[in-house]
Amino acid sequence: MDRQSLMRLSRILCIGAALASAGCATRRQPPVPTLQAQVCDPTPHRAYVMQAGDLISIKFYHNPELNEDVMIRPDGMISLQLVGDVQAAGLSPAGLAADLMQKYVGELASPKVSVIVRQFGGERVYVSGEVTKQGVVLLSSGLTLYQAIQEAGGLLDSAHRKQVVLIRRGRDGSPIGTTVDVRPIESGEHPEDDVPLRPYDIVFVPKSKIGNVDVFVDQYVRRLVPPVPFAITP
Repeated sequence: MDRQSLMRLSRILCIGAALASAGCATRRQPPVPTLQAQVCDPTPHRAYVMQAGDLISIKFYHNPELNEDVMIRPDGMISLQLVGDVQAAGLSPAGLAADLMQKYVGELASPKVSVIVRQFGGERVYVSGEVTKQGVVLLSSGLTLYQAIQEAGGLLDSAHRKQVVLIRRGRDGSPIGTTVDVRPIESGEHPEDDVPLRPYDIVFVPKSKIGNVDVFVDQYVRRLVPPVPFAITP
């Protein structure tokens, strides 16, 4: 083999060695880490929190004679046999059931209670005072103050028609009371004076003149625990 051929062979061997070395270097590189699937926790279930106006069923497994359907009042309470007034608004059905089992421990041998929400009361108003039937009224579209009074059975003879109080919360969350003279509305002389209602409004018909409406509203609302989420005034 002549000198020139030997030089060509040497160059080929060098190139082959370099490629082999590069291949080995490539093989020595650490493997690309495998991406592992991450299991995300499902969004936790949020239990429904009951509110004023909800119609609920109280079921006693071992004492069915105590079963009853009750509506949560604007003060957040319900009235039950043997234990009287019980806080319901602001609790989940399971939370109320647990509370009731504690309250009935001294009354029943083995209290076991369940609570079922039969009807949601979000779109409702409350009418109280000198009306035939105090309670929650379904807030249908366009319902007005005087119509709500009619839904509650109408005014009693003892009602002070000149000063019906409408309570709802202001922008800062504080309850605001305004008075409405329903006499011209009732007579049909000025039906335009009627006031459209909003969810959670309270209509109170007094028996006599209220000297200071602000003080009355403060005292009335202070008894509501938890507070009724009155509609916000514009």
